Amino acid sequence: MAILTKDQAYEILKKVVQFSKADHCSVNLGGSNQGNIRYARNTVSTSGMESNISLAISSAFGKRTGVATTNELDDDSLKRAVARSEELARLSPENPEYMEPLEPQEYKKANTFFQSVADIEPKYRAMATKDSIAYTKEKGLIAAGFIEDGYGFSSLMNSKGLFAYNKSSSLDFTLTVRTKDGTGSGWVSRDVNDLKYFDIMEATQTAAAKAAMSANAKAIEPGKYTVILEPAAAAGLIGNMFYSMGARSADEGRSFLSKEGGTKLGEKMFDERITIYSDPMNELVPGGTWSGDGQPQVKRNWVEKGVVKNLFYSRYWAKEKGVNPVPFPSNGIMVGGDKSTQELIASTERGVLVTRLWYIRTVDPQTLLYTGLTRDGTFYIENGKIKYPIKNMRFNESPVIMLNNLEELGKAERTGGNLIPSMKIRDFTFTSLSDAI
Repeated sequence: MAILTKDQAYEILKKVVQFSKADHCSVNLGGSNQGNIRYARNTVSTSGMESNISLAISSAFGKRTGVATTNELDDDSLKRAVARSEELARLSPENPEYMEPLEPQEYKKANTFFQSVADIEPKYRAMATKDSIAYTKEKGLIAAGFIEDGYGFSSLMNSKGLFAYNKSSSLDFTLTVRTKDGTGSGWVSRDVNDLKYFDIMEATQTAAAKAAMSANAKAIEPGKYTVILEPAAAAGLIGNMFYSMGARSADEGRSFLSKEGGTKLGEKMFDERITIYSDPMNELVPGGTWSGDGQPQVKRNWVEKGVVKNLFYSRYWAKEKGVNPVPFPSNGIMVGGDKSTQELIASTERGVLVTRLWYIRTVDPQTLLYTGLTRDGTFYIENGKIKYPIKNMRFNESPVIMLNNLEELGKAERTGGNLIPSMKIRDFTFTSLSDAI
């Protein structure tokens, strides 16, 4: 499928809006070309390519709304989809929180599309996988990995004249390497917009080293430990906290940001070294410059020197509270330090190095207490060096407490489309052992 240009998308969206007889009409049009390859037990198991395009029409009569979708873009198909959405709208109950579409907005242009990813062919995936497998075989290890790359576009138009368009590319890679006896496991993930930042051999070597190092792990007593969280591990907890920074749940008393009579907006909640912001124009983690409903995405601080500076406000909740809406951002960036993870290890007398946190679940949303497990490489540190691998453990911890027990921040690295630093935390709570590898 050819990815539609901005002009091509505009013409199709314009037709749909012109066909509409509803009070208000919003239309989303997007498409993508994606390729992938999967390998397990040092052998390629599947590969494929996929092309998709989809158009979604939301029609409204008063506060009654209906949505219809189609992947056929000829005039007759578009007219049928419009009529279907209008039929559904007339049958629907009123939505008391319905908001009319936005007026036209101005958007900056972020560099989210790179031809290097769009040019990836099956041969590239096959050769990259071949090299990764060859390395793990040479080391007497077993690899299971997945490469998925793609590029596409998204666009939006409504009956008030708003139009938005964005083109993007991405490559995601995950790899688990195991020892042949199954006692050691190493894991990495990588995600990029531009292929020049992807090095499958660097990633494979990292996972392989973790697998070899983590074999025949020893058990230690659960309890409170100084931990060094690698960026992927830290992201699991920081990301969950970030997603919980909604104004409505805070106002309604359901959030860690709630307090009697209001919210903790403007209060210092974390160590003063903690600053978290979003910026769609960041070169390492570029993001879309408009939200799903067409609000502009801009650089915005969420936590600044430990102080909560902003919360997410839907348009409806912002209207209820008499404030400006604040959309959920397209990325999250946490300011880090200048030390590598190895330097954090070297400065640690006794502690635990965590590669990854897995199966994170909420225990208490009002204190932001989470539980989960370490996985794929957990190690005991003594006198600034990794002494031996340890068995995985269950943790019970809140990122609010964690970010007040901060010892040191390492360099920020890209993980999951965000920039998150490694971090050294004191008194991190482990509650029990796990036999999982």
